[in-house]
Amino acid sequence: MKIEEYAAQDATGLADLVRKKEVTAQEVSDCAAEAISTLDKDLNAVAQMLDAPITGSAEGPLAGVPFVVKDLVLHVEGVPSRSGTRLLEAGQFVPPESSELFLRFQKAGLTTMAITTTPEFGYNATCEALVYGAPTKNPYDTSRSSGGSSGGSAALVAAGAVPVAHANDGGGSIRIPAASCGLVGLKPTRGRTPLGPDYNLPLMGMGIEFAVTRTVRDAALLLDCVEGPEIGAMFDIPRPAKPYTDVFEASPGKKRIAFATHLKGTPEPDPEVRAALEKTAQTLADMGHEIVEASPDYDYDGWRRANFVMWNGFLAAGVYGLAQVLGVEPSVDNVEAVSLACAQAGASLTALDYEMAMMQMNGVSRALGRFMADYDAFLLPTLKQTALPLGTMDQNGDFDAEGWHDHIFGHFPYCALFNMTGQPAISVPNGQGTDGLPLAAQMVARMGDEATLLQLAAQLEQAQPWSAMRPGVFAA
Repeated sequence: MKIEEYAAQDATGLADLVRKKEVTAQEVSDCAAEAISTLDKDLNAVAQMLDAPITGSAEGPLAGVPFVVKDLVLHVEGVPSRSGTRLLEAGQFVPPESSELFLRFQKAGLTTMAITTTPEFGYNATCEALVYGAPTKNPYDTSRSSGGSSGGSAALVAAGAVPVAHANDGGGSIRIPAASCGLVGLKPTRGRTPLGPDYNLPLMGMGIEFAVTRTVRDAALLLDCVEGPEIGAMFDIPRPAKPYTDVFEASPGKKRIAFATHLKGTPEPDPEVRAALEKTAQTLADMGHEIVEASPDYDYDGWRRANFVMWNGFLAAGVYGLAQVLGVEPSVDNVEAVSLACAQAGASLTALDYEMAMMQMNGVSRALGRFMADYDAFLLPTLKQTALPLGTMDQNGDFDAEGWHDHIFGHFPYCALFNMTGQPAISVPNGQGTDGLPLAAQMVARMGDEATLLQLAAQLEQAQPWSAMRPGVFAA
């Protein structure tokens, strides 16, 4: 198999070639290894290349498809996990067992090649952690960020090194890098994908595990492979009525779609982001959907306070919990300056702060639930602007905890609301800006309704194809 043939395929296509014995899984793996090794010289997206690929089940629907795992939350037995922090720079934490989600990725047939970069403890929208030595670069423009916190995974998928990659999302960390790199980024409903055994409700339920993909059909197939209840989880949600890959067999019918260029309390996007989104709204209208200009009314200040509490509490648990286990004192010598400030702020929070945050989370979720009762989906931007220049989101800079929170969610204001509500949301490519960087559209659905998002995304993929988008740094 030639590298250009490999890079032209999505995961579904590669699996089909392997299944038909037109190529071998070894040939595919060799192509992936070559592509990752070559491309990472320009991208710095690999945190650790595995000594030998971890193969998945030969019976899985994605047997033989190369895959990478983000260096955060998801654990792979025997592979050091660093969470983007110098506290674990020496690889002191080697998980004794794999996360349930990784076992499902294996059962699906995926072959894991490498671990990808993330910002320190995932609290950033870029991948520039000091522990990896250099920033992760966007394959469309290596002076720009690939997004975060799943930017390493997104960079490798966009560059054609692998067709699909693990990602997670606590405030946009699947959707932001997908949008920055011209990919499909689905954040499933809270509870749809497993988090155990090491986590139950990370970020008080805002953290969700899944992947970034190049195509909608890959997102659907992978979700079929990994969704469902797990032993010991705090709660289960209803299973889909039919496999997600089956939702493309029929038209979604006429959907009522709310449309807004921004959310309450957030700024308008850049003009070309808005223009592209308005074009997409018209495309959906031309397909027969009803487009209604509407935006949810919710307690923005309550959302902001609750989001601040949950993120800084998460940082405090990560920094001080690890430091205690390792027997070290957290300082700027082993923790980035902003992370340390956020951990200190988190450590000062009280039980009352958390109770109030949960009440605010409830209020925001109820408001969005009432809003979505009138709509099948909600269309809005993913990003306010195209991918930011590297260095804009410096986690080792001069920010206090409040300033850092507002810096992140000021630049990336349209995603985190739906982590708090737990609704499914998807980012899809939406053309390219005048700077050549990808634009993106985001769609949100009611709780548990990934099927509608996948149907609408597939319609847009057909009407506004993005398969021809190729970054300057690409495997072929």
